[in-house]
Amino acid sequence: MPFGVDEAGKGPVLGSMFGAAVVADPDTLPAAIADSKTLSSDRREALAADLRADPTVAIGLAEIPVGEIDAPETDMNELTVIAHASALEAVDVTDDTGYVDAGDVDADRFGRRVNARVDADLTLHAEHGADERYPLVSAASILAKVARDAHVQQLAADYEAAIGSGYPSDERTREFLRNYVEKTGELPTCARRSWQTSRDILAAAAQTGLEEF
Repeated sequence: MPFGVDEAGKGPVLGSMFGAAVVADPDTLPAAIADSKTLSSDRREALAADLRADPTVAIGLAEIPVGEIDAPETDMNELTVIAHASALEAVDVTDDTGYVDAGDVDADRFGRRVNARVDADLTLHAEHGADERYPLVSAASILAKVARDAHVQQLAADYEAAIGSGYPSDERTREFLRNYVEKTGELPTCARRSWQTSRDILAAAAQTGLEEF
């Protein structure tokens, strides 16, 4: 049975990255399946629910938490490989053929690295833009994005604050980090400390403290 794999949450400064793998007959997928970036949040959630409810669709999810993302011995390319491979292992693929959305400038290298981490005899193709081209990868992109969105919603509830999308470009996210550092003197545990945004906010807070002193 063919498979598709994608990830969500590679670039945010807050929270985990998620990988998703889908094993199914692509002809049985909902007709509205498309790259998650082209769909509204409500549409993604509805499609994810349809996929989870279909007994002929096998789904594997993997979470890469902040602690792993900040580990000095890893980088985002390696962690993206791990997210894809872990999602595939979670769905227990064997002797299958499928596509992954390449998370490296060298798509072939990315595919080889994912394949090497999966204990199965796979025919794995990595392509840039696979989430736009292959319905199974589109389905995986939806499931990964929905998992990531639910994670961000839970973080907002945990911190009782508006944290935005978690991306560095989101002013609500930067404001949350600034306020948290101002109140506590440190970053929240959900922040990726190795990200430049986190470093800049800590540096700005330290400079403000020196000026006030």
